[in-house]
Amino acid sequence: MIEVRHAGAADLGFLASMLVEAVAWRPDAVVPGVGDVLGTPEFGHYLIGWPRPDDRGVVAAEGGASVGAAWFRVFSPPATGFGFVDIDIPEVTIGVVKGYRGRGVGRTLLEALMSAARSEGRRALSLSVEPDNFARHLYEAVGFRVVDDTGGALTMLAYLGAH
Repeated sequence: MIEVRHAGAADLGFLASMLVEAVAWRPDAVVPGVGDVLGTPEFGHYLIGWPRPDDRGVVAAEGGASVGAAWFRVFSPPATGFGFVDIDIPEVTIGVVKGYRGRGVGRTLLEALMSAARSEGRRALSLSVEPDNFARHLYEAVGFRVVDDTGGALTMLAYLGAH
């Protein structure tokens, strides 16, 4: 059974491994090392300094082993994320361990993260996804909608009002 808990400072290493999964999502992708991803500014800023005051995250575990994580972070220009929409809309990052994909872990994580954002009064969350990423269907299923298409990536937004 999948259990979800809040992510804290002690989860940085696991979150970093999930950032690698998010970056190298294609089945045939060359998987970079955690240090390579964190050392690349456009990816590293999703976790460097975790947790900042506005950072929120959740970790999914089964049998005591972490199997996925989702978190959001607020960005402001000029250091924005790929899915940046506005300074008051946090951007989501999500990763699930390969053997757990397609089993509802991602949906569970996103629903928990969206609930946390809603409970603290956030109006929306954003993310970026490539059009052919299979996770796009999950994002649409939980309420994300495409608001921009730039450079081969889709920016998606989910309003957090009552569904």
